[in-house]
Amino acid sequence: MVNQISAHILQSGGKRMRPILHLLLSGLSGKICQNNYKIAAILELIHTATLLHDDVVDQSVKRRNVISANMAYGNSASVLVGDFIYSRSFQMMSEINNLHVMKILSNATNTISEGEILQLLNIHNSKINEQDYLQVIEYKTAKLFEACGSLAATLNNNKTRKINECAKIGNRFGVIFQLTDDILDYSGNELNIGKNLGADLSEGKITLPLIYAIKKGTKSQKIIIKTAIEKGGIENLSDVIQIIDETNAINDVQSKSLSYLNEINSLIDNFHDSSYKTLIKELAEYSIQREN
Repeated sequence: MVNQISAHILQSGGKRMRPILHLLLSGLSGKICQNNYKIAAILELIHTATLLHDDVVDQSVKRRNVISANMAYGNSASVLVGDFIYSRSFQMMSEINNLHVMKILSNATNTISEGEILQLLNIHNSKINEQDYLQVIEYKTAKLFEACGSLAATLNNNKTRKINECAKIGNRFGVIFQLTDDILDYSGNELNIGKNLGADLSEGKITLPLIYAIKKGTKSQKIIIKTAIEKGGIENLSDVIQIIDETNAINDVQSKSLSYLNEINSLIDNFHDSSYKTLIKELAEYSIQREN
């Protein structure tokens, strides 16, 4: 069962952004060693475990254009295999035998769980503001990307300033990645993004496009969006998408992403020129422009 469910989700695709970013930041901050490959695998396993658990919580039916594991094998099996993958990742951490690595990864996984709980508490809450929402994605998504950077610089024995810079590059990268997902949920192609449009709205989740649309919309537009969030479902999806378009909310989210991209570029410029530096900049730009 472990092999079946793990293979189901791992072989269904995915961009492997976390392991890629970790290896690139390792090269940027020094060199890539054997332990970096182990950490890259650990990061992807932790991410995979969170996806299995998320799909159960969200009652998702599709992931990466294939049936979700919870629908194919049941909620109990998905949760238990998610637990197995988590625990396996910690076994791999112990093999590296580095207390700093254990501390960074254990703190990251704990923060991710906090983020998921915060998101759950905010379901159907139409009063969430931009600051509250950014805190959720900093915990839920950006923290593991942040760990990609801090782990890379830590293994290269960088000084605290460089470790913090690499961690911040990862953090900003994670925020950009999530904001692009938020945009695609209301403007993407279902075949490309691998899930149904309006998936967040159907679960009563408020994201930045909705927050900006509420902020800039007319009184009637605000009521439509807030009602859609509080009720859940996608009955009013077309109306919500139209309001997002009329208020230019997507453009506002893209502008927010570009501000984070500028931060990444400024931080990367503190490092010596290298192919890693170029590739990280290109990867960050791709994260904004991607269509899935």
